[in-house]
Amino acid sequence: MVHHGMVALPPGHRSLAHGCEDPVPGGLSALSTCGGVRARPVEGWSVYFGRNFEEVHVGIGVADRRVSRRQGVLTHRGGRWWVANTGNRPVRLPSSRWLHRQGPAVPLAAGYTPLFVPGSGARQHLLELYVVGPPDVVEPNAVEPATSWPLRPDERLATVVLGQRYLRHEANPSPLPWRQATAQLAKLQPGRWRADRLEYLVADLQCRLGACLPEAPDPTGGLLSELVRTRTLVPPDLAMLDPDRCDR
Repeated sequence: MVHHGMVALPPGHRSLAHGCEDPVPGGLSALSTCGGVRARPVEGWSVYFGRNFEEVHVGIGVADRRVSRRQGVLTHRGGRWWVANTGNRPVRLPSSRWLHRQGPAVPLAAGYTPLFVPGSGARQHLLELYVVGPPDVVEPNAVEPATSWPLRPDERLATVVLGQRYLRHEANPSPLPWRQATAQLAKLQPGRWRADRLEYLVADLQCRLGACLPEAPDPTGGLLSELVRTRTLVPPDLAMLDPDRCDR
């Protein structure tokens, strides 16, 4: 369902972590794996998201019955976009803040904001949001130009597994422990991950990126922070952690 004043975004659209093409200040883009919409900042306009395509503008968790048919709503009022939870599942905001049903709506800062809806089992469904800020004003969540680092497929999968807490925008994220990360990789790609392969791969990446890595008490955390900062890794990459989607 797309309002006549909205623009549809197709499935497979580039992650909003890279920014938004809409130049209109105050405009909102909302995107999931099923596609999304771009909406103008019109007072009183609402963008609904949830499991039932017929009742919402952006489908999220459409095959997961734990997600509500209308899970949440984004409303423009008072010159800002606000997000509210209208479903049975909580919605997780960045820094591990939770938005509960019938709780107060939360205003969105200009720039990029990922939301996560917990589903069945360990599944977390991603909704990417981007609000265009005022011209010539630096906003806290604004996406700045950055050059991504080239990664081989095995490097991308490994760093997504290690850096999943960073990609979920958790509060004070840290790398997944080596043992836990290796076990998850072995489940995703049986027979390909020895106990020491992950550590060798990370050491090689650290050597390749060299002086570009930020100083950090944990070198692995510094590597992951750089990959997320440059948007080499973006939240939609978390889909690689689904065993049914991982290339074998």
